[in-house]
Amino acid sequence: MTDKSTQEDQTAANQRRARGEFVRGVSGFRHALGDPDFRAAPGRYHLFVALNCPWCHRVTLARNVLGLQDSITMDVAFPNRTGDDDPEGPNLWEFAPDRIATLTGAPLPECTVETGTGKGLRLAKEIYRAQGSEEQSVPILYNKIAGRIVNNESAEIIRMLDAHAQALGSNVATTDRVHLCPDDGVRRDIHDLNDLIYTTINNGAYKAGFSSDQKVYAAAFDAYFETLAALDMRLSDGRLFLTGETFTEADLRLFPTLYRHDPVYYVRMKLNGARILDYPHVWRWLCRVYALPGIADAGSLVHCRQGYFGRSWNGVVPSGPLKPMTYPEAYHHPELAVT
Repeated sequence: MTDKSTQEDQTAANQRRARGEFVRGVSGFRHALGDPDFRAAPGRYHLFVALNCPWCHRVTLARNVLGLQDSITMDVAFPNRTGDDDPEGPNLWEFAPDRIATLTGAPLPECTVETGTGKGLRLAKEIYRAQGSEEQSVPILYNKIAGRIVNNESAEIIRMLDAHAQALGSNVATTDRVHLCPDDGVRRDIHDLNDLIYTTINNGAYKAGFSSDQKVYAAAFDAYFETLAALDMRLSDGRLFLTGETFTEADLRLFPTLYRHDPVYYVRMKLNGARILDYPHVWRWLCRVYALPGIADAGSLVHCRQGYFGRSWNGVVPSGPLKPMTYPEAYHHPELAVT
């Protein structure tokens, strides 16, 4: 059975794509930390990410909240992929710190050269090609010692980082560290929330934004906003986070999509039914999560705006929103919620 919170059902995927539906593919590298070939230890592992990608954002969030910034190194791709004029072809993730962002007119300081393989590769595709794969996606969890890809499924990567945080060299004491999927009564709740959030929010945003079939878009649009309303009701009882008083994996997996909604997805993904600001309990939750240590530093709306709108038909990045204030500054203001 397909785990709905990890990957999309691939039944008749080609036919569905031909009809205009966006169908996310399946990640091919599914090794686990703790396997004999991939012992959990500090300094062995590396991440390849793009800060505009919400699936990568899950992983950078986990790395930060678990205190793994010093023990797991990371390279950041430029938010726009290669163009038609690239010798390797278009639509490829590129490690190019000197590329100029149209939004800022300058290089983006977070972007890096590729350091994980020790070969200074330009494209994520080349990391896969070295292992006989035609994949080209990020994130990638990479073993620097063995020179092998461990895993490229974000849901599994964050679960592994959580389970092995201490062995991987977390700089946060066990008693103080977030436990994303605690082995207690909330685990079933986390699983159910993950299924709902992945299907209707995380992947649902892409169903709405990138499917060319009106009915598919409308169904995704409706499900997205129905879930937002349900989450707003869930949070209306005063709980701090989705499962209660503790930040968990369910919160982490919801955050990247809602972080992007008002400044990017409202326009780019045609999700203009409402802003997160219009859901007061969800907005205050979003601000609460943004204020947690390590969260703000794990993403970049500059990369998001450049990456999503830079791939639109004319490459022009919208200047707003400006009301009630610019983003991400607005995330410091829970009182902005429409009530």
